[in-house]
Amino acid sequence: MPETPITPTGANAPTAKDGPTAKAELSRPDEPFTRGKPIPGRTTAAAEGDLVVFLIGMRINHFRAPHHWLRVLVAMPRMLRELRRRPDSGLLGYQLLTGSPRTYYVVQYWASKEQLLRYASDLTGLHRPAWTMVNRYARKKALHVGIWHETYVVPAGNYESIYGDMPPYGLGAATGVRPLREGVGAQSRLDGHR
Repeated sequence: MPETPITPTGANAPTAKDGPTAKAELSRPDEPFTRGKPIPGRTTAAAEGDLVVFLIGMRINHFRAPHHWLRVLVAMPRMLRELRRRPDSGLLGYQLLTGSPRTYYVVQYWASKEQLLRYASDLTGLHRPAWTMVNRYARKKALHVGIWHETYVVPAGNYESIYGDMPPYGLGAATGVRPLREGVGAQSRLDGHR
C-alpha cells in the first residue's frame, strides 16, 4: 500500500479544508517553498510518473544599466503568480535561486511538456509579452542582460530524491514528501520502490 505524503505543497497544495492528510504544517502556495518547519528524519518526494524540469534564468551583464535588465528580472515572478492562479496549468512547483549577484534563475517542475509548451505559446498569458520584450531588448540593447533556459523531460524511474531533516524543498515541495523507508536506497527509489 502506498504511503500518504507528509507535506503536499506547491502550486496544487491542499488547504486545511481538504482534511488532515498531512502530519506537518502545510505551506501556502503563495509562500516560498523553503518556509516551514523541518520534517524530522529522512523523506523522499512523492512524485509519481513522468515530469518535466524546466530551468530558466537571466544574467545581469551591466549592473549600471538597471533600466535594461530590471523589467526582465520582474517578469518571472509575475508569470509564476499567473501560473499559481491556474491550477490546470501543469506547473507543480518551483524554486527561485541565485547563482551569484549577477545570475538569477528558477527551477520549475511541470506535469508534462505539453502543458509547459502550451503556456509558452499562450497568446492570452504573460509569457508571450515578456518574450516579445526580451527579443526587443536583444535587438536594440544587446549585452545588458542575458537569458537562458533548459528543459528536461524526465521519465518515471529516472529521478529520485532524499531530504534529511528538511522543510519541503525542490521536487518535494512541488509534489509533497513521504517518509523514506528503511533499507531503500537510491537504486530502489529509481526503480519505483519508495
